[in-house]
Amino acid sequence: MDEGKMDENEWVYHGEGNKSLVVAHAQRCVVLRFLKFHPNRNKASEEILQHLQNIVDFSKNVMKQFFGENYVHSGEVVQLPLDFVKQLCLKIQSERPESRCDKDLDTLSGYAMCLPNLTRLQTYHFVEHRPILCVEIKPKCGFIPFSSDVTQELKRKVCRYCMHQHLKVATGKWKQISKYCPLDLYSGNKQRMHFALKSLLQEAQNNLKIFKNGELIYGGKEARDSVADWSELAYHLKPFFFPSNGLASGPHCTRAVIRELVHVLTRVLLTSTDKSRLGTWRAVPNTQGPRACEASPFSRQLRCQGKTPPEHSGLPKGCLLYKTLQVQMLDMLDIEGLYPLYSRVERYLQDFPEQRKTLQIDGPYNESFYQKLLDLSTEDDGTLAYALTKVQQYRVAMTAKDCSIMITLSPCLQDESPGQRAVVPSSKSRLAFSVSVLDLDLKPYESIPHQYTLDGKIVSYYLKAVRTKDAAAVPPRFTGNEDCTLVLHKV
Repeated sequence: MDEGKMDENEWVYHGEGNKSLVVAHAQRCVVLRFLKFHPNRNKASEEILQHLQNIVDFSKNVMKQFFGENYVHSGEVVQLPLDFVKQLCLKIQSERPESRCDKDLDTLSGYAMCLPNLTRLQTYHFVEHRPILCVEIKPKCGFIPFSSDVTQELKRKVCRYCMHQHLKVATGKWKQISKYCPLDLYSGNKQRMHFALKSLLQEAQNNLKIFKNGELIYGGKEARDSVADWSELAYHLKPFFFPSNGLASGPHCTRAVIRELVHVLTRVLLTSTDKSRLGTWRAVPNTQGPRACEASPFSRQLRCQGKTPPEHSGLPKGCLLYKTLQVQMLDMLDIEGLYPLYSRVERYLQDFPEQRKTLQIDGPYNESFYQKLLDLSTEDDGTLAYALTKVQQYRVAMTAKDCSIMITLSPCLQDESPGQRAVVPSSKSRLAFSVSVLDLDLKPYESIPHQYTLDGKIVSYYLKAVRTKDAAAVPPRFTGNEDCTLVLHKV
């Protein structure tokens, strides 16, 4: 990319989160990621450059070591002409969601990150002239806390995601509770994985998006009529998953196409496309913690029917879900066990604030930072070093709990040789695919107190919601309009 010859008309709005905004090139498979700030921000260009470089270094030196070379795309920091950035900002402003416009794209520093467009197949630099489908899944935390520091017994039975749903619906973030449970997706059991993926498709929230040729076609917005949404989605999916029985339209076709999508996604998620040197690295034994969440509708339905849940098949060690879970399980103490250690580090920093850089709180994220993460001891020796290691492991684990998995699919031509491209069969033909992981910015050190408070709030609200539900389910002893007869027995 020639930074000196930039034309804002070659770039289109791609999406944004709380901290950054992304634009995509119309012809090349690259995106630019800009930081966002409140209008009254006061950030020097050098500070923004260092922040972006830290993101690249953490991705390259830490997350790529855990996930593997093929799954992580670190990108690079680029400096762009300020005129281009300002014109681009004006061009895309009308496409931005109103809820995100409280922050502005950084137009003063000229720094951005250049990354591959992960909604495209990661085998070509230029846009391919064939249909390309990309499914973005944010799987969330795939295990139940196993730490002895957990004080609420409920947290040993119900996963964080299922508990948090009740609070999110109560505060108006989502309209209804999703049937998706991360433990079903991470189970490795195809029946449970199919149920989890269908649940995500029914209630996508911000955990599933589908792109066609780089454009968002499903998810990422408020839920509407799921039947109408599925019909529209099936229309987009037909070029990829036209059912073998020849159905062209109607509800049977829609269900067949959705079922085909779910089957293909499951196969891809269970496939390894990277043989990294840490393929057998394991944070904790697989036997830790329960294998199913009591709040999962899948498990609950089986219990009501008196059936035993299907076996926990486990994930192949090379697949991205397995690697994601292992990094998540660097959170070995839970926030309840971690918070006192965070307080130990905080007390030290209050006494010696100049040591913040030495402790690598804000970087540099290099090989030495990564090596310290591999210390899996859980016996507190009372030292600052132990507390700091656990705090850094928790931050990395939280990053993995909030990352996104990008699955890109494209039909193979009948006489095409797959070559270096991974291929998955479908009922219609073969699909070339690539799998990547996205959203790997290290979670801020300063967010730990918020996580501690939020954890207590989620648990207490879920307990309250369950008690209310249980009370409503218990029939009253008698109602006001019933006759109540007192019977006296002779003693």
